[in-house]
Amino acid sequence: MSIDPKKHDMPVRDARTRASDFDEVALGYTAKLAVAEATRCLDCKNKPCVSGCPVNIDIPDFIKQVKAGDFEGAYNTIARSSSLPAVCGRVCPQEKQCESKCTLGIKFEPVGIGRLERFVADTHMSSGKAAQARPEPNGHKVAVVGSGPAGLTCAGDLAKKGYAVTVFEALHTAGGVLVYGIPEFRLPKRIVADEVRELKELGVDIQTNVVIGKTLTVDELFDMGYESVFIGSGAGLPKFMNIKGESLNGVLSANEFLTRVNLMKAYRPDSSTPVQRSRKTVVVGGGNVAMDAARCAKRLGADVTVVYRRTENELPARKEEVEHAKEEGVDFMFLTNPLEIVDDGKGNVGSVKCQRMTLSAPDESGRARPVPLENSEFTVDADCVIMSLGTSPNPLIRNTTSGLDVRDRGGIIVDDNGKTSRDGVYAGGDAVTGAATVILAMGAGKTAARAIDEYIGANKDR
Repeated sequence: MSIDPKKHDMPVRDARTRASDFDEVALGYTAKLAVAEATRCLDCKNKPCVSGCPVNIDIPDFIKQVKAGDFEGAYNTIARSSSLPAVCGRVCPQEKQCESKCTLGIKFEPVGIGRLERFVADTHMSSGKAAQARPEPNGHKVAVVGSGPAGLTCAGDLAKKGYAVTVFEALHTAGGVLVYGIPEFRLPKRIVADEVRELKELGVDIQTNVVIGKTLTVDELFDMGYESVFIGSGAGLPKFMNIKGESLNGVLSANEFLTRVNLMKAYRPDSSTPVQRSRKTVVVGGGNVAMDAARCAKRLGADVTVVYRRTENELPARKEEVEHAKEEGVDFMFLTNPLEIVDDGKGNVGSVKCQRMTLSAPDESGRARPVPLENSEFTVDADCVIMSLGTSPNPLIRNTTSGLDVRDRGGIIVDDNGKTSRDGVYAGGDAVTGAATVILAMGAGKTAARAIDEYIGANKDR
């Protein structure tokens, strides 16, 4: 049987229609498309795709079940390794992970693993079938700080082993970056809510509006009887360029802008949360967060230009997200770097002074460095500037927890198992690495859960 050299396209909504609303862009595979895509899998004996998955899903096995039409069986296979399959199927960069290892990809396009994962998870959710059975309690308590992908994964894996797990979330809704950072049109919040509900049915207790470091400290969690603490508090501290004009009205971080839009639903007419609705927005940066901010600003009525100091080839954002942004009317200005945000004379953004760049030869890291071109300054019209330059871990926990070693940039120092310098305290995800991907955070949460189980087993009588 011949193999289709190209993966089956993901059905998407019309760009002109979707650019004015926040409904999900990708529509998902039908059962027919999913089975057809699954037949492209070579079912390799050495399973190279699994090595590219940070949570080690048995990918060939679940794809084989899809091919046979056993969609619920495929879901159960995924759920053994992943607590958030519907999320991962939508936002993980599979092209750089599992799909990059696909043997079929050597000659043709790799199997659409992420698209199949989304199909399987969505099919399970729509079926209304019960989640995994709640295990027998083992008598031990663990606290998890933060309900983002690292925290939810750690909590889910420990709950499956019978631990009484409490997740403490600073915001009023569980999900972390999944609810405040990723727009509705990429990851509907009902999907996150469904994943959280499945964890609750496993026995995970989620306490919102609890700021660890303020409401409670890590020390107090131990005093409350928790035998171990996992810190998955993310990286919510935004970075700026420190150029003139960044304090003007109309300049904001992508973090703030996206939180207002995504978590607080500021795009809705009935929302009580204000949000910048500009005429012309400049987004500085080239990652997935920059694409999210640009596409949100476009939906709020602005003409949007993404300014990036390297070329399109170096854009760190997923190719799919860049293509969607272009289809929706977002403009791109490459080899361009802001020098100053210019006052309109009333304390607001009036324009952005920029400079053309060129790329030098690759440095020791192998990446070309942007270098300014002399006498290349020019001005871009704008009344809003969104800075999307990455984030670092919030200092609150490290400043209120004794015996916790951190790096200069604020990341918590851990060993390969997620263990910190403080006995019984583990950490993972963006709180350790700074801003990274959802699936890498999940992998860190999974690793820490395994280590916590071993730690408690070695120190307590079962």
